[in-house]
Amino acid sequence: EMAYIKLVKNKAYFKRFQVKFRRRREGKTDYYARKRLVVQDKTKYNTPKYRVVVRITNKDVIAQITSATIKGDQVHCAAYAHELPRYGLPVGLTNYSSCYCVGLLLARRWLKVLKLDTKYEGLKTPTGEYYVPEAAADVTRKPFKAFLDVGLARTTTGARVFGVMKGAVDGGLNIPYETRRFPGFDKNKGELKVDTFKQYLVGGHVASYMKHLAEEDEEAFKKQFSRFIANGITADNLAALYGKVHAAIR
Repeated sequence: EMAYIKLVKNKAYFKRFQVKFRRRREGKTDYYARKRLVVQDKTKYNTPKYRVVVRITNKDVIAQITSATIKGDQVHCAAYAHELPRYGLPVGLTNYSSCYCVGLLLARRWLKVLKLDTKYEGLKTPTGEYYVPEAAADVTRKPFKAFLDVGLARTTTGARVFGVMKGAVDGGLNIPYETRRFPGFDKNKGELKVDTFKQYLVGGHVASYMKHLAEEDEEAFKKQFSRFIANGITADNLAALYGKVHAAIR
């Protein structure tokens, strides 16, 4: 005789089954994180809670200033890596240094809209040190505050989403952050190696790999960095190039 098997997924089960939100079913939105990012205090009534939304695809980096409404999210300002050739960066549009440039571009663009670009200029040159824009004494308006929204991206040490955030902060936006997830953070000492991190902001890590690969395997170097070579970009002039891009964005 066969053992009696209770039918669990019976009619009653299906009648009571509640489907999850569409964007959860599609695996696009982490609602646990989203709730904490968009819910505003009741005492602040209808004040928007702004987010710096960062998404990285294979060929592009997208950064947006958004706020949530009942009808849906509103995008107030956006910056993309595919715009960087306009500012003098033809190749390597999705590396860490380029992500920093996208964040910087977003911050400068949005502060110009708010007419705060002259009040909060941020850091003129990337130092790699912890920095948060302070409210100026002679200014009635505080720095623009937003929160980082990384979506489903893994927040590992060295993740490029934090490069975009650092660019936005250095550009003059007030985004609460810690230095733990920046490249160059020493876990044992609990401190950030500023020089290491700075190299990532100005293309130093790419330059060192270019030198390494050119010595090890000339053919692989020519293949991997063909577009760099075509544009006359070498390991020695890469940092200067990023410096020019930062200046052009400002």
